Amino acid sequence: MRQEGKLHPLVKELKLDLETGKLSRREFLRYSTLVGLSATAAFGMAGLASPRKLLAAQIIHRGGTLKVSSPIQKVTHPAQFSWVAPSQQLRQVAEYLTWTDSNNITRPYLLENWEASEDLKTWTLNLRQGIKFNNGDEFTADDVLFTMNQWLDKDVGSSLMGMVGHYLDPTGIEKTSNHQVVLHLKRAEIAVPEHLFHYPALILNHRTFEGDFIKRPHGTGPYTLEMYREGERCVVKRREDYWQMGADQKPLPYMDSIEFIDMGAEMAAQISAIRAGEIDTIDLSDAGGTDVYQALKDDPDINIQPATTSQARVLRMRADLKPWTDNRVRKALKLCQHREKILALAYFGQGIQGQDFHVYPKHPEYCKKDTPQYDTEKAKQFLKEAGYPDGLDVNLAVGSEWTDVVRFAEVLKQDAAPAGFRINIRTMPNSQYWEKWTEVDLGITPWTHRPLGTMVLNLAFTADEAGKPVAWNETRWVDEEFSKLLNQANGTLDVDERRKIFCKLEDIQMERGSIGIPYWRNVWMVTRSRVENVESHPNLYMLFNTVWLKKS
Repeated sequence: MRQEGKLHPLVKELKLDLETGKLSRREFLRYSTLVGLSATAAFGMAGLASPRKLLAAQIIHRGGTLKVSSPIQKVTHPAQFSWVAPSQQLRQVAEYLTWTDSNNITRPYLLENWEASEDLKTWTLNLRQGIKFNNGDEFTADDVLFTMNQWLDKDVGSSLMGMVGHYLDPTGIEKTSNHQVVLHLKRAEIAVPEHLFHYPALILNHRTFEGDFIKRPHGTGPYTLEMYREGERCVVKRREDYWQMGADQKPLPYMDSIEFIDMGAEMAAQISAIRAGEIDTIDLSDAGGTDVYQALKDDPDINIQPATTSQARVLRMRADLKPWTDNRVRKALKLCQHREKILALAYFGQGIQGQDFHVYPKHPEYCKKDTPQYDTEKAKQFLKEAGYPDGLDVNLAVGSEWTDVVRFAEVLKQDAAPAGFRINIRTMPNSQYWEKWTEVDLGITPWTHRPLGTMVLNLAFTADEAGKPVAWNETRWVDEEFSKLLNQANGTLDVDERRKIFCKLEDIQMERGSIGIPYWRNVWMVTRSRVENVESHPNLYMLFNTVWLKKS
């Protein structure tokens, strides 16, 4: 186990960077905790008070059922999750090794702590002891080894292969004791603890999991799975022997149960239901939230909490399929994005403009760039050079229940016409888009928040060791120079040096990449006022262990 007072050498460098103004306090907290400094110590070194904890004297009510409107999707293997919604239900039953809080600070969860070697190539994960799965099995290092091997199994096809497979393979996962695992990386990586909270990274019971979690829902979480009916309902009920204690010195959680109800994609019905008290919250993690925000922001019975986020609607082009194999065609379509107009009409201006690279302005490594201007004349010239002097007919696939996505598509269709693009919008149910999101040649895909710029770049724009695009590389775009620079950035802790690399990465995506990002979205956690102690998360994750319900 880690000795008290043992600090990673980089902590001293980070502290110096904080004192000289090279790092903000938030960046210091993020990076120092990543290399193993406890959150309490990090807050102290930054001259900040630790976030308040609930006091036993507070009035906490136990019992009751929280009702959530949320899609109930088909679920088998958690590592195969493509959307956040199914993780909302199953994160109540199974848990993660770490968790990244609303301030993007990553903390131990099923881990007691972790240590990183000076070169960031060896990570020692110390597991909490005394934790049991809901079937009575003890949580041990064997469960971590099993779960990680599932992530790295090509037959499973997890997005985690794209996230961690670049620096870790099964031979690098070592069990050193029943409660310690050591990761021997192929290259330096700073974001390992944050990767462990990627939403498909739920820890599985190695004794019972056989590919379908619903059949054997054995997790370490605060609730047990009582019902799961695809397209209908999911019910989880409180465990009596959960490992975490509440502020009242009794085992969490405070609520008796949570009921997730699939109310379909029509948001008007969900807005009516929360107003009437038929539900307590709406899961907006995979949905557009502006209509909910506009409808409920002045309702005295509803609490709306905003969150800063890197969620985006990504205009994505399959770089391995014509006409998108030609970068001139890709550049032409990107020039047809009237960003200010798209943000205003699609999302009521509730966000900031994007720049066609998948790095958010508030990511610590973001390199400031000028926003590309709408230019149909230049786009028309690119199409002519690519062999389309008379314009081009293309199909654009979108999920019909993402209202902002549909509006984005409609605005793009109108504004791309002068350049010669004749866009046929193919709307389909979100579930159908989910089935083919990596296969359509042109589409608009929702991407959720990631706390570091490297994370989504590894997930969506790289290839495996055999040169095959990773599972979530929906555009099949792989660039040798980009990949080399990204690997370098993954192992660079110094923020200034990392930002220099990102200036080049961003230039490459803007110049020859496969995506357009016209805007980054604001998001909101929406709950009825009877729901207490809710904190909005950038991913809108439902972390409800310490939530309780007021008594009526």
